[in-house]
Amino acid sequence: MKRMMALLATCATALGLSALTAPGTVAAPQAEAATGCRVDYTVASQWQGGFQAGVKVTNLGSPVTGWTLKFTMPDAGQKVVQGWNATWSQSGSTVSATNVDWNRTLATGASADLGFTGSFTGSNAKPTAFTLNGVPCTGSVGGEEPPPDPDPGTGTPVGINGQLRVCGVNLCNQYNRPIQLRGMSTHGIQWFNQCYNNASLDALAKDWKSDLFRIAMYVQEQGYETDPAGFTSRVNSLVDMAEARGMYALIDFHTLTPGDPNYNLDRAKTFFASVAARNAAKKNVIYEIANEPNGVSWAAIKNYAEQVIPVIRAADPDAVVIVGTRAWSSLGVSEGSDETEVVNNPVNATNIMYAFHFYAASHKDNYRATVSRAATKLPLFVTEFGTVSATGGGTMDRASSVAWLDLLDQLKISYANWTYSEANESSAAFKPGTCNGTDYSSSAVLTESGALLKSRISTPDSFPTS
Repeated sequence: MKRMMALLATCATALGLSALTAPGTVAAPQAEAATGCRVDYTVASQWQGGFQAGVKVTNLGSPVTGWTLKFTMPDAGQKVVQGWNATWSQSGSTVSATNVDWNRTLATGASADLGFTGSFTGSNAKPTAFTLNGVPCTGSVGGEEPPPDPDPGTGTPVGINGQLRVCGVNLCNQYNRPIQLRGMSTHGIQWFNQCYNNASLDALAKDWKSDLFRIAMYVQEQGYETDPAGFTSRVNSLVDMAEARGMYALIDFHTLTPGDPNYNLDRAKTFFASVAARNAAKKNVIYEIANEPNGVSWAAIKNYAEQVIPVIRAADPDAVVIVGTRAWSSLGVSEGSDETEVVNNPVNATNIMYAFHFYAASHKDNYRATVSRAATKLPLFVTEFGTVSATGGGTMDRASSVAWLDLLDQLKISYANWTYSEANESSAAFKPGTCNGTDYSSSAVLTESGALLKSRISTPDSFPTS
């Protein structure tokens, strides 16, 4: 995204919307007594010495304003490392999760979806003795979250297409046939983490029939640089959630300012070494190594790419990698250049594609002409686009948006729309407040942009299998 989100970030922090709250202090709630509750605990994924868990607490009694969920870790070696959607702390074996401002009130029957990553040195036994404001909770303490379908591979985008690869100028499936993926991008997960839960991912996969889920992990702007371990863990958990629903996950190293990706070179190497090693066996992962380079030469971007791609390849030799292009990934057009700089000096790597971004109200015929020319020589992937202006705001330009989508369909260029969020901007798919509920699909919660994208994405795919 081209615009800075500092004001939004400041407001989000003031409202308690920090997505990844470090363990430590717990704000004292003005808590009311709960009269009944249910907890559903699931382990979404587990690896050597670590795991990621979901905790859904449902209020079965009178409405509660201000709450703290507590539970006991059965093994002394089990620790909460990082949590979200609550303020987390741990004292000995007792874990506490206290509401943040936006989920402070739980009406009768209402639920809060929380989560955390943990570590363990002995066993990873399930927690016990859940209480909400001191009242014992009933519920289930499960193992791995079951996929939403008895066989998530049957008929899903990943199930049909398998491991992707680049063939010529196309993205191709396991049958070596060109395909197009259509999907949505998150907003910054440091601001809108509450929008990405089981209900919203189910809606994206089942109702929107999305092929692709782009995970926008900002590096600056209260992002990865503030908590590398926590953000890496959250990205991995979202990859798992997409995999369980048969969607491809596009991991976006979301850099904007500074515009030279080499500023974050060491961070990129650390991050991609970790996520590539952890997700190498998965067929649904695509790596986007620099969101929107700007104010920097193509030579500098190419240098960055040729240092980061080998880090990914060392762990995951098969995954598709997408390289950002000059001038906010416009192939240089927004800074007076064009695709020839990439055509004449491509990145020295295989199985890669090049990013192109546009905002329909700002970028029109000359940008579409560039894409039409470039698509005959370069494998392109529209990893981000909006239906509005390049600021993320303004009125949706339906005519330009439809012209763009028709062109991408014609050229079989894959895309992710900005954004699957409730951000207070016209590029968002949801109206404000949507992420406090469970409806992510009906006309009641969709903006004009969201309704258009859902109507385009939910049409049947035509994935060739022979």
